[in-house]
Amino acid sequence: MKEQLQAIKANVEELLQKAASPEELERIRIQYLGKKGELTAVLKGMGKLSAEERPVIGALANEIRDFLGSALDAKKAELEAQLQAEKLQQEVLDVTMPGRKRAAGSLHPLTQVMNEVQDIFIGMGFQIAEGPEVEYDYYNFEALNIPKNHPARDTQDTFYIEEDIVLRTQTSSMQVRVMEQQKPPIRVIAPGRVYRSDAVDATHSPVFHQIEGLVVDKGVTMADLKGTLEVFAKSLYGGEAKVRFRPHHFPFTEPSAEMDISCFVCGGEGCRVCKGEGWIEILGCGMVHPKVLANCGIDPEVYSGFAFGVGLERIAMRRYDIDDLRLFFENDLRFLKQF
Repeated sequence: MKEQLQAIKANVEELLQKAASPEELERIRIQYLGKKGELTAVLKGMGKLSAEERPVIGALANEIRDFLGSALDAKKAELEAQLQAEKLQQEVLDVTMPGRKRAAGSLHPLTQVMNEVQDIFIGMGFQIAEGPEVEYDYYNFEALNIPKNHPARDTQDTFYIEEDIVLRTQTSSMQVRVMEQQKPPIRVIAPGRVYRSDAVDATHSPVFHQIEGLVVDKGVTMADLKGTLEVFAKSLYGGEAKVRFRPHHFPFTEPSAEMDISCFVCGGEGCRVCKGEGWIEILGCGMVHPKVLANCGIDPEVYSGFAFGVGLERIAMRRYDIDDLRLFFENDLRFLKQF
């Protein structure tokens, strides 16, 4: 048995000299010191020794076991130091080289303008109302005084999901939802995406954004509408901006109007942007139709209100002098980095 122990020591010394990786060291440890290892097997046979031999062989076995443990630990430390040195050699860091600049993102131009518009109306006491983009026909059309077979439905080019469910063509549907859930006084704007079956070109997209506004209270007049929208226009385009209102027709307002703003490029003199007219149309508006109020459970004999709607892309295009709507949705960094 003494010869076996000395042979184990010699074999381990030879294997450790050749070992070149932590995996090899682990195999050596298991082979000699594991539960079924060679040294363990020798120690299990000590019960067969005589009383005189047992202490001698036991002391030698403990000595060799301690040696193997120390030798394995020393070889492991040597290999780890060697691997660390090789890694450092391969991963030399030149601190004089310029670092890589991390590209910082920014808000999309539409988001920037949306936030600005919301801030203007919040400053005038409006609240933000948000709702579903997949909408019932009732809220998108009927409650807004646009019954079935109404000509206005043809101009909307609606995406129908089912007979009575559509992708909303306007955020005006939120005005109805708010009036159903909240009694006057009401002062909200409803920003969000809307959908119409339009062919994509420089001025049309099947997906775009609207900001609808609604005020309902006792004694609301057209003067309140004009004053509110004038403050909005001057906040957005500057104190020198002028507005004018032209008669128009919308099924859900009466009377209705289109609001123009003096061209912010030429100041009303006439230029390419305003097509020589000196004015640029930016939104539609009007007094809420009494039938719409009644549909929402509000007595039109007691309350009145006004509503307006503006296209976000239209504002942004005129703010940044952009002549192609598609640029907002193409994710071209050469375009987006300008903002």
